[in-house]
Amino acid sequence: METFVLAGGCFWCLDAAYRPLKGVSDVVSGYIGGTVPNPSYELVCTGTTGHAEAVAVTFDPAEIPADVILDAFFTMHDPRQLNRQGNDVGTQYRSAMFPADERQRAIFEAAKERAAGIWDGEPVTTIEPLGTFYRAEEYHQDFFAKNPTQGYCLAVALPKVNKVRARFAEYLQV
Repeated sequence: METFVLAGGCFWCLDAAYRPLKGVSDVVSGYIGGTVPNPSYELVCTGTTGHAEAVAVTFDPAEIPADVILDAFFTMHDPRQLNRQGNDVGTQYRSAMFPADERQRAIFEAAKERAAGIWDGEPVTTIEPLGTFYRAEEYHQDFFAKNPTQGYCLAVALPKVNKVRARFAEYLQV
């Protein structure tokens, strides 16, 4: 099993897009990259902690290649937007990758280069030190599945989920 820590806007979207992929055994929403220990959602939303909303995606590389996990990441959010995704604005919504070691760093750098072919323009995605990942509050975990008719889920998360499902259909759980 391997875990990638990735930030690409609201963690509800990333969580929802990764869960249906076979080989993904766990997705945890949380906060990373900041200076405040054990931050709350409300504090992270102020944009003053330096933390990004992120997910820790645990997967089996024998079932789903690391490149697919990362290409899905670059499919589900727009990595050309600096410190935002659509109407979600602030450093907490930045596009960032947090490698656990030099091997992951190399994989992340290659994926970022591939992303330039997915989008018209260069990704602003940062590759930052892993640091401490803080699990978000329980109500954020698997938010999309628990709140499928919530306005944000329908307007923002669902299109991203559908984009990943369409592009990576061969990796969907049956």
